Formats: sequence, structure tokens, C-alpha cells
Amino acid sequence: MTASARLAELGLTLPPVAAPVAAYQPTARTGNLVFTSGQLPFVDGALPRTGRVGAEVSAEDAQQDARQCALNGLAAIDAAVGLDSVVRVVKVVGFVASAAGFTGQPGVVNGASDLLGDVFGEAGRHARSAVGVAELPLGAPVEVELIVEVVS
Repeated sequence: MTASARLAELGLTLPPVAAPVAAYQPTARTGNLVFTSGQLPFVDGALPRTGRVGAEVSAEDAQQDARQCALNGLAAIDAAVGLDSVVRVVKVVGFVASAAGFTGQPGVVNGASDLLGDVFGEAGRHARSAVGVAELPLGAPVEVELIVEVVS
């Protein structure tokens, strides 16, 4: 089953690619790798919430934000090369705006990892980093980057 068909089966549609908020492009390709810029959890052009996880934002809400970040990343990949050209997800980097003492970053970033597994199956298993940071752009609680291998 293709990734596009799997998305449809899951009842998901790719959102429009978010316009860059600074001087960068949504994706860059080198050889058979596509790198996304950091994806914020935009829904219809707005952040559903802002703040630090473990303070203003719950870990559960942040996990949903990470899922949205991954979906936004898939939209950027689709616009660049077509989602069905993805061979496998290579790496995910998740940044979590964390309150002092919050150590649940891996659980938050699971929102992105679980979505990628749902869409790509075994090819969605990836290397990953989950990093706690003091602040993210626009006050977002989560930001996610994807690196995927595509058909050359």
C-alpha cells in the first residue's frame, strides 16, 4: 500500500505546506535524501497552543502537536518529491519547549514517530533525537524535522 493510500485509510489529509517564517525553504534534497526544515504544529495557519510542555502545555497535547508537525513535514515532502517516492524515514529530530524539570521529551516526540509508523509501516522506523529546549519559534511547544530516503 502506498503512503498516500495509507493516509487516506487513516482518514488523514495533508495540509497545505506552511509558508516559511524566515529565510529558508521547506525542504532540501541531496542525492536520495530529503531534509525538512523544522515543522511547527500549524493547523490552518495557526498554532493550536503555545507555551512550555510541563507548564502551560500538557505532555498529551504536545504529543498531538508532534503528530501535527510530522503531518506538516509529510506535506512538505509531498510538495517537493511526492509522498509515494519515500523509501523510508531515516531520522526524526524533535525539539520540545520544556518547563524546568520536564523530562518527558521522548514521549512527546512519540506523537511524530507513531504517525510515521502508521503511514509507512516498517519503513517508518527511524533513528531519533528528542531534545528539550527553553523556547521555540512563535512560542510553539514542539518542532520536528524529518529526513527521508526517496527513490533516486
